[in-house]
Amino acid sequence: MAEQQVKRQIVLDTETTGISTTEDHRIIEIGCVEMINRRPTGQTFHQYINPQRDVDAGAVEVHGITNDFLADKPVFADIAKAFIEFVRGAELIIHNAPFDVGFLDHEFAKLESKHRIADMCEVVDTLKMAREKHPGQKNNLDALCKRYQVDNSNRDLHGALLDAEILAEVYLAMTGGQVSLSLAAEQQQAPAPLEQPLNTALDATARSALKIIHADADELAAHQAMLELIDKKSDGACVWLNIKQTAD
Repeated sequence: MAEQQVKRQIVLDTETTGISTTEDHRIIEIGCVEMINRRPTGQTFHQYINPQRDVDAGAVEVHGITNDFLADKPVFADIAKAFIEFVRGAELIIHNAPFDVGFLDHEFAKLESKHRIADMCEVVDTLKMAREKHPGQKNNLDALCKRYQVDNSNRDLHGALLDAEILAEVYLAMTGGQVSLSLAAEQQQAPAPLEQPLNTALDATARSALKIIHADADELAAHQAMLELIDKKSDGACVWLNIKQTAD
C-alpha cells in the first residue's frame, strides 16, 4: 500500500499600517494557522510587529491596532527568520493573496533579502476561488462566513490570527464538496422528475455490473474535516462522528 502523501497548508493573514506598499506602508501583524491533510494541527504563528512608522487612522478603525500598542513590539527583521521557517514549503491559503504577498515581499525587500513568497510557497487565493464559485456575489470574508455558516461573531475588528482561523473554516467548507447551503440554491439544483419509475426488480446480473467507486485519501480527509466542523458547530452533537468513534 502506497504511503499517503502529507500536504501541509498554512492559512495566513496580515494587518498593515495602510493599503499600499507604494506609500511604504508596513505589516503590523501576521497570523498563521497550520493544517496537515486539511486538518488543523493546533500549530500557529502569531506576531505583532513594530512598523517603524505611524499607522493610518483609517487602518486603526479596521483592526484597532494603535501606534502605542506597537511601540514595544519587535521589528520585522527580528521575526523574519522564524516566519520563514514556519511557512517554507507549505501551500499558503490567503484571502486576496496579492495584498498580503505584496506586503510580505515588500518587507523582505526592505531587508535587502532575496526571499520572496513565490520562491518558498505555493499560494491559493480564496478570494479568486470564491469569485469563480459565486460570480456576481459578495465574496469578502464576512459574506463567505454567512454563506457557509461559519461563526464569525467574535470578529468585531479585523485581526490576523482570528481572521486566519475563520478563513481556515471557510476554506474547508468551500472546498469540501457542498455547492451551497441556501434553500433557494437547493431548490434550483433539485433533480428533474424521472420520466420513468425506477425498476426496483433489478436482476442479479444488473446488480453485479454496478461499479463501486471508493473514496480516495483526499476525499476521506475532506469528509472527516466536515464532520469535525459540524461537531464543533453543534457542541458535540454530530451523530455521524459519534457513530464513527463508537465503531472505531
